[in-house]
Amino acid sequence: MTDLPLVKVDDSIDTEGAMVVSCFPTVSMVSNIVAHYLVESLDLQFVGGVRDSRLPAVCLVQDGEPLPPIRIYAGEPNCTIEGCDKLIVVLSDIQVHGRLALPLTEALFSWSKEAQISSAILIDAFAHGVESPHELVDDDDSKETLLGIGATESTREKLKEMGVPLLKHGVVGGMTGVMMGEGRRRGIEISAILAEANPSFPDAMAAARIIEKLDLLFPAVTLDAGPLIEEAARIEEQIKEMLSHNLSAKEELGDDSGTSAMLYG
Repeated sequence: MTDLPLVKVDDSIDTEGAMVVSCFPTVSMVSNIVAHYLVESLDLQFVGGVRDSRLPAVCLVQDGEPLPPIRIYAGEPNCTIEGCDKLIVVLSDIQVHGRLALPLTEALFSWSKEAQISSAILIDAFAHGVESPHELVDDDDSKETLLGIGATESTREKLKEMGVPLLKHGVVGGMTGVMMGEGRRRGIEISAILAEANPSFPDAMAAARIIEKLDLLFPAVTLDAGPLIEEAARIEEQIKEMLSHNLSAKEELGDDSGTSAMLYG
């Protein structure tokens, strides 16, 4: 395959044996929340990114510093996967669609092989009844489902050990779908965890459920999901209050039209 994106990582970073947590956004920004939480909680350092002319012509600015929309962070928390003593997070602030998904997957896998990455976990989310890249059969009637996919038998067993039920049936799209399909074809140790999320707003509670599972992989550190749970409660209360004010205003005005768009932060 020609014309691949360029994955560039600082040459001084020791990547041998690292585990990659890959976060490309789909529903409710769950993967982004998880990625930013890992970077901040584990004090991971910015070490590289992805370049390609087909990516949006944008950069993210943090504290005056311009950063690429698909970034790579690294650190060295010990994990419970054999041979893994380093963590790399691939954090994307943009959705990757269509024809770029396969070339980007090829580029990431080629870099992973050269960097001697040991394993990878993809973080994603899904929601029923909304436009989504995934169509999953969810046997759990609750709104707090976690589902796992493993490209190999060993990754499926690891998901079971983590208490993540395996997805029985479904169609998985986007970067997660392409990376899992290619991972199975190549026999790569790669898995995915998908959280059911509320599609109406950034779902910190869904992200917290994933963090609680990732915490099982890093015995040397504690990933405290408490702050995310508190943030989820804050957002929920804010939305309830805004809905209450909105409905009260409509009753006073005698307006029976649909609920107006809301912003929160």
